[in-house]
Amino acid sequence: MAAFGWYLLGALPVISGLFLGGWLTQSLGKSVGWYLQRKTSARRKLIQARVNAEEEASHLSRGQTTAIDEADWEKVESYAAGSAANGGQAEKEWEGVVGFFHPFCNAGGGGERVLWAAIRATQKRWPKAVCVVYTGDHDASKTAILQGVQTRFNIHLHPPTVVFIYLQTRYYVLSSTYPHFTLLGQSLGSLILGIDAFSLLVPDIFVDTMGYAFTLALSKFFFPGLPTGAYVHYPTISTDMLGSLDEDGEGINAGTGKGWKGIAKRRYWHMFAWMYSWVGGTVDVVMTNSSWTQAHIRSLWGPNRAKRRKKSEVEVVFPPVAVEELEQAIEISTESEKQRERVLLYVAQFRPEKNHELIIRAFSEMLNLSFGQEATAGAKLVLIGSVRHSDDATRVYDLRLLAHELKIKENVEFICDAPWPEVLSRLRKSWVGVNGMWNEHFGIGVVEYQGAGLVCVVNDSGGPQKDIVIDFDGGPTGFHASTVSEYAARFTDALSMSQDETISMRLRARKSAKRFTEEAFAMQWIMQMEKLMDMQRS
Repeated sequence: MAAFGWYLLGALPVISGLFLGGWLTQSLGKSVGWYLQRKTSARRKLIQARVNAEEEASHLSRGQTTAIDEADWEKVESYAAGSAANGGQAEKEWEGVVGFFHPFCNAGGGGERVLWAAIRATQKRWPKAVCVVYTGDHDASKTAILQGVQTRFNIHLHPPTVVFIYLQTRYYVLSSTYPHFTLLGQSLGSLILGIDAFSLLVPDIFVDTMGYAFTLALSKFFFPGLPTGAYVHYPTISTDMLGSLDEDGEGINAGTGKGWKGIAKRRYWHMFAWMYSWVGGTVDVVMTNSSWTQAHIRSLWGPNRAKRRKKSEVEVVFPPVAVEELEQAIEISTESEKQRERVLLYVAQFRPEKNHELIIRAFSEMLNLSFGQEATAGAKLVLIGSVRHSDDATRVYDLRLLAHELKIKENVEFICDAPWPEVLSRLRKSWVGVNGMWNEHFGIGVVEYQGAGLVCVVNDSGGPQKDIVIDFDGGPTGFHASTVSEYAARFTDALSMSQDETISMRLRARKSAKRFTEEAFAMQWIMQMEKLMDMQRS
C-alpha cells in the first residue's frame, strides 16, 4: 500500500496534465509545492542552526583556513571575484541552500568525483552556502562519506556546510527493480525519489549531478521559481542509441530493431526520447561532460528549451581528473623510457559496452601480423577492471577462454579490483593506453593515460575522439580505431615509433591533459553556478 502511495505521488504531474487544464495543473503543482515548503521549514531552520554550531566549533578547533589552502585556490577566488555582471566584485556572502541530487553519492566513481569537486568549488566561492546532498546511502555516516572522499579523490571538504539528506526510496531507481521497460521505470521511479527529497527539504537551488532529469521537471512543477541545474554525464537516450537498433548499428543493441519485438522496442525508445526531451526542456542551466554529450543534449533538449525561452546555452564543463597527481608520480624522459615495458594497458570495468573482446581479438591479430618484428616482440595486454557482480565474473571467465582459444593466454593478463597503487604502478610501466568502448561519453581513464604519458589508442567515437585524443601543439596525442584490423594496425604503430617520436607524443598528451584539471573544472563550475545564483536572487 505504501508503494502504491509513492507511485501515485510520483505520477501526480502526469495525471494532472492528462485530466486537468494547464492552469489547474500549474495551480495544483504550486499548492503541493507550498505545502512542501511549509512542511520542511522547521527542518531547514534546524539544519541551519546545526551548520552554525559546527562552523563555530570548527573555527575554535582549527582556526582560519590555512595559507597553503588559500594559495591552492587563489586562481579560483580571483576568477570569481570579477565575475559579477558589472565586472566588479561578485557577491560572495550568498547564504542559501544548494541541493545536489545524487542518490549514490558514496559509489566512488567518476560521477562522484564531479559531485565532490563541485561542492568543493561551491564552498570556496560561497563559504556561507549550505551544500545539501540527497543520497540513499544509509549505511554510511557523514564522517565516513567525507573520509572516503578524501581517501579516494584527495578532495578535502569543509564538513560544517555539507549536509546529507537520507532518502528512503532509492529502490525505485535501481535497474534491478525493472526487468522490463527499465529506462521508463527508472525515470518514473526518480519522480518518487524526488518527492521523497522535497518532502524532507526544499533547497534554494536544485542541481542534479547523476542524470535524473525527470526530478528537475518535477521541481519546476512544484516550485516554478526554483532555479535548476543539470550536470549530464551522458544522455539517458540518444540519437546514436536509436540508430544502433538498425542492422548496421553499433553498440550492445546493434541490429535488435528487427521483427515485431524490434519494432516495439524502437517505438518505445522513440516515445521515451520524446518524454526525455520534454523534461530536459525545463532545466535552467545545463552542463555536459563532453562535446559528444553536448551535441546530443542540444539535439534532444534544445527545441523544448527554446520554447520555454531558456537563455543559458548548453555548456561543456569537462570533469576533473587528477592530472597533477599523475604528473608528479610518473616521469617522462629518456631515462624513464627504460622502465617501460611493451604493455598495452586497458583500465575499464568488465562491462559489455567496454568491448574487451574487440581489444583481445585486435591484440591477437597484431601478434600474428607482426610476428618476428622487434617492436612487438614480447608484447602483453593487461586488462584491469572492477568486477561488480556474478555477471562480470562470468564475463571475465569468457574473456579468459577467448584468450586461450586465440592461443595468446600467455600474453594476456587479467587484474580484477586492483587498488589505486597497483593501477598507478601499471600506468608507470606500460607503453600504450587502450580504450575500446563505442561512444564513450567522456573517458576519464583516457585522460589518466595521457597524464601518465601513455600512447593512447582509442575508439574513433565519443569523447575520446572529439575531446581528448586530438591534435595538440602541432602534433597528434594518440591514435583512433574502430574495427579489429584498425586496432591491430594502430597498436603496431604505437609500438613502432622511434624513441624521440614516442617521448614527444607522451609529452604532448600530458600537456593536453592539463585541460581537464580540477582547477579548470572549478572555474567552469563557478561560471555556471553564478547563473543559478542570479536567478535565485532575482
